Amino acid sequence: MTEDTTTIDDVAQRPEPTPPSSAVARASTWAVWTLFLASLGVLALAIRGGAGWEFGTLLWVDGLTAIMWVVVTFFSGIVHSYSRRYMAGDRDVERFFGRVFGFTVAVMTMTAANHVALFVAAWLAMGLAMASLIAHVRDWPQARAAGRVARRYFLASSALLAGAVALLVWATGAATLTGVLEGIGDLSRTVVLVAAGGIVLAALIQSALFPFHNWLLSSMTAPTPASALMHAGFVNAGGILLTRFAPLLADGTLIMSVVVLVGAFSAVLGQAMLLVQTDVKRELGSSTVAQMGFMILQCGLGFFAAAIAHLIIHGFYKAYLFLSSGAVVEQTAPTSAERTHLGFPGVAVSLVTAVGGGILFGVLTGKATGFELNSGTVLTLVVVLTTLTAARDILRRSTLPTSVRFLSVPLVVLTAIGGYAVTFNAVSTMLSDVPMTYVSTEMTVAHFLVVALFVGAYLVAEFGWHRSSERLYVALLNVSQPDPDTVLTNTEDYHDA
Repeated sequence: MTEDTTTIDDVAQRPEPTPPSSAVARASTWAVWTLFLASLGVLALAIRGGAGWEFGTLLWVDGLTAIMWVVVTFFSGIVHSYSRRYMAGDRDVERFFGRVFGFTVAVMTMTAANHVALFVAAWLAMGLAMASLIAHVRDWPQARAAGRVARRYFLASSALLAGAVALLVWATGAATLTGVLEGIGDLSRTVVLVAAGGIVLAALIQSALFPFHNWLLSSMTAPTPASALMHAGFVNAGGILLTRFAPLLADGTLIMSVVVLVGAFSAVLGQAMLLVQTDVKRELGSSTVAQMGFMILQCGLGFFAAAIAHLIIHGFYKAYLFLSSGAVVEQTAPTSAERTHLGFPGVAVSLVTAVGGGILFGVLTGKATGFELNSGTVLTLVVVLTTLTAARDILRRSTLPTSVRFLSVPLVVLTAIGGYAVTFNAVSTMLSDVPMTYVSTEMTVAHFLVVALFVGAYLVAEFGWHRSSERLYVALLNVSQPDPDTVLTNTEDYHDA
């Protein structure tokens, strides 16, 4: 019997896997980066001379199309390049890259489609491609189950969208989106409500808002690059859909109020679900539910351009978090002093940062003017509460010296808000040719309920009431459970047979 002299260092020096030699992987990666460069050209032309190129009845390239083409192809290019090494050795690597590239083309087609049949077909293709990516690892029963769950939701979303669009085509006699939107003013209130309801439900399903969030929390079987593409791009389709049909939605107080309430509730629920997760990808999934809720809330308040700006920033942030998620999986010993008390100086810095952030946000974006109470005021208040929570959490957790923390936190937070405002203004300029991307909605009971919901959620988190309620903890665990057939590991799996 010989002694094994292999050391840990020897094992650690094993060579990195080489990128796959698949021609499909190489071709699709080059193709998507070529599409990105072409999209940059389209965006440059749109900035210089204004977008609005019509290609028969099939396609209409406007400012929204130009922006989304650049964003989608950039995310897809990053995922393609990352996957060249990540998917090395996968026996179905060609199928993976084919699906990712097909998904990219479907999203680009959806954002540019003018003919209603092409628009619905692209929406359906987008969902089926993503469901296939979720079920990529065919050897896992859980992956196949997750793909089936996602496919059911996406087929329902496509059916709702197809029904709503068919009703609009029948009522207006137009077969293009531009024609349908131009004829909305002549439609009956019943037709508008039914069609708007179908479109809103389709958007809520695609963006995984409550109560349709289960498919997203059940999708953790997807390869990490596919998850990045899903959370950075796919779920944003709900905001794009509502922006496309803004003329249909914006004049309906009831519909917009429902959108506001669902968006606000999903934002708070997603953030609450994040508190009870122990898995990195599920934490990111809960965060996505919260962020999509905030995006849909902005649509409901009439700030469609702000929603597009939000989905772009969230896409960059979430793609980075998913692609780097492996680096944060480590063994760490919990400490008893992770949080520190702020004291009066910390409270004062948090309040000044939050108020300053709200003022900066309102001034730079024009959402809050004077003391007028409108939907912009509601959104600004939400930003103040969010900024206050973020500032206080950073101050409590930071390991920097106290004086450095008190000076750096306002600088970092206010710079981030300023960056968002700049992005919003740039997107608003690009969407100037898209109908009704800014419509300050009428204040209703729904808006005051949203304010109460966010203030209440802040107080619960601030005073730690959520930690002392077993009933709330169990409720959050239950509502954030994925489909049981999609769970990769159970306690029994660790027991020796």
